[in-house]
Amino acid sequence: MSTLSISISTNIAAIQAQLPPTVELIAISKGMPAEAVREAYATGLRHFGENRIQEAETKLVQLTDLEDCVWHFIGHLQTNKVRKALQLFQYIDSVDSLKLARRIDRIAAELNRTVPICLQVKLADDPAKYGWEPVELTAAMSDLFACKQLRLRGLMTILPQGLSPERAIELFFNLKQLRDQLQAVNPVQLPLSTLSMGMSNDFPLAVKAGATEVRVGSSIFRRKNERKSKQD
Repeated sequence: MSTLSISISTNIAAIQAQLPPTVELIAISKGMPAEAVREAYATGLRHFGENRIQEAETKLVQLTDLEDCVWHFIGHLQTNKVRKALQLFQYIDSVDSLKLARRIDRIAAELNRTVPICLQVKLADDPAKYGWEPVELTAAMSDLFACKQLRLRGLMTILPQGLSPERAIELFFNLKQLRDQLQAVNPVQLPLSTLSMGMSNDFPLAVKAGATEVRVGSSIFRRKNERKSKQD
């Protein structure tokens, strides 16, 4: 067994010890070789996230034997890459505009499939992040309901770097509050059961605020002597 294998299994065990059984751990494998994904898979993980179409396409070819892997697209998806994304990924977790939602809906209809998506919400000013402003998303819900090939499973957010723990947990609670407000409008049509929030540096705070999924990369795939990155 390689040092990397030992590190990955140890890291995953440490993370899972901090997660309630109701919280799904998504391993963010961007920038990692296929072998690292295999080693995480061997521990029992099945959900993996990638944010670049070309990298994912190459990697998934090497992992076709892992038939029960569930692949999440987590990055900013350009509309001209939607078709390829739908061919590679079961979930699109970062739908950040109505234009993109409609494009996914149209191509999904051509492919005769329903696409589970999360709506990415921008909770604080950050020019480096994409996402719906809460007011903008609230106003767009009727248009999103019209996208019949989309299954709106929940909300996702990525916080700006450098926030205090107090500010971070406040924003995570804001996402939960927004979800609850949207769900109250039409709970039958809009279950929105997923809150995808929290990464390597802040997932315990997200769990306290009600996360149902956490997206962890560097804390899984780093070796003991490697520094944890601030952002997955």
